[in-house]
Amino acid sequence: MKQETFNHFNKAIAVFLIVSVVIGCKSNDGTRSEKAVLHKESVQSPNILFAIADDHSFPHTGIYGFKEIKTPAFDQVAKNGILFNNAFVGAPQCSPSRAAILPSRNIWQLEEAGTHGSSFPKKFTVFTDLLEDAGYKLGYTGKPWGPGNYEREGWERNPVGPAYNDKVLPAVPASGINARDYYGNFETFMTERKSDEPFFFWYGGHEPHRVYEYGSGLKSGKRLDQVEVPKFLPDNEITKNDMLDYLMEIEYFDAHLGKMLLYLEKNGELENTLVVVTADNGMPFPYAKANLQEYGTHVPLAISWPNGIKRYKETDALVSLIDLAPTFLEIAGLKKAPGMTGKSMLPILKTEGSEESRSFVLTGRERHTHARPENLGYPARALRTQEYLIVKNYDSDRWPMGDPVNLSSENDAKIKIKGFKALYPGYHDIDASPSKTFMMDHRQYPEVKQLFINAFEKRESIQLYDIKNDPECIHDLSQDPAFAIIKGKLNIQLNAILMQQGDPRMSGSSIFDSYPRYSTMRNFDGFNTRGEYNPAYQD
Repeated sequence: MKQETFNHFNKAIAVFLIVSVVIGCKSNDGTRSEKAVLHKESVQSPNILFAIADDHSFPHTGIYGFKEIKTPAFDQVAKNGILFNNAFVGAPQCSPSRAAILPSRNIWQLEEAGTHGSSFPKKFTVFTDLLEDAGYKLGYTGKPWGPGNYEREGWERNPVGPAYNDKVLPAVPASGINARDYYGNFETFMTERKSDEPFFFWYGGHEPHRVYEYGSGLKSGKRLDQVEVPKFLPDNEITKNDMLDYLMEIEYFDAHLGKMLLYLEKNGELENTLVVVTADNGMPFPYAKANLQEYGTHVPLAISWPNGIKRYKETDALVSLIDLAPTFLEIAGLKKAPGMTGKSMLPILKTEGSEESRSFVLTGRERHTHARPENLGYPARALRTQEYLIVKNYDSDRWPMGDPVNLSSENDAKIKIKGFKALYPGYHDIDASPSKTFMMDHRQYPEVKQLFINAFEKRESIQLYDIKNDPECIHDLSQDPAFAIIKGKLNIQLNAILMQQGDPRMSGSSIFDSYPRYSTMRNFDGFNTRGEYNPAYQD
């Protein structure tokens, strides 16, 4: 793919100088068509600390009122700025969700980057490059964009920026926790930075991604009788233990963030630093991660900026994480790049009221893991308003969480083939966990049966949920005549927007099913060649 080129402007030569550079037009597909402009004013441009957890659902922080979790760093950011009650990711999986953040585009506008574990086309302008062009020092620790292959598209580094991952810890609280010393690497980054150089730092914690050390939450002092289990999961000791392990890892992520905030405060940097804390998708439990239902896409979000946000506010405004890039660029005095779909949150940050930024947010998914024959995904799109969530499943004949696989002599032989992950137990778009195993083993029990159907079984082509009364998305109202008008209106609205944005699925294209997967594969029937395009689905 053609890499767009653009001229670099000289850095500001005086603090009060206003630099403005404009470059001529290029293509309309989101490639660089205009040089971002940095306005050097009487104060240094704001620093940006972006902390993004891996697999963390709303409302699992202390300030949201969730029991049996302590997140003092997240709570501090919220209390010093704005707490968002309705923040959503672009996709319920890490790789496409993170890809959507960087160029501020929905996943159907991102080609290969819109699916999990593929590549990231170089033609898409990412906000990190624009910040760097304007004089920002970039760095990340932990998990950036990924998993996927960025080198194939001509990137010399991860689209997030340079890595700071050398420091590791001698010990961690539980075996499932990554040994990366997130704070230590942040400190290294800060010591390399020039004193007058604004920075953007991406803290990508690997937590609370699985696997967990079972019982680690309980060992940390948490109590089973205090944990709240979402209604879409069985309420039993196994699930509660699984939840406690998950919550403990959120606290670990939060602890490193707390050290970073303290460092900035001690060094006089916190006042002029925009701090954003969120997650890339929902919790790694059945009917959450990899689902367009609420617990797969609804994530925590807190933003502080003492120099720009003067008072605490809690807002119900609908926002998408694709809105972050335009926000970062605007506070840095930069123009939004052509092709960016998100809208700046700055009006919400600045106003003292609860200004609505959007009347809806959009989410979508394609392939997650290699969970079906032919390496096919599960194409779906969703529109979420303040009251309702409508989900459009393009191929409802497919199993949404991957094909079920029974253990048999034939399959038992297949899982022994070198170079492939095991087929058994199936439903591979749901992360392996004690909660998943319990639901599969007890699917015929009355108290589990409907929960299993919601999370594992095939779905209607259109699903509808009353979010106000059913935030866990237990009751699909799509077949209820009383909601036919609402369903029809939302479906028309969703289709019109997808058509306007050029979603290939709206024209009947299956191009997303052709995109290569660079992560591990399973020995499902049909196409399963790692790192190659599936020719049967190329347009």
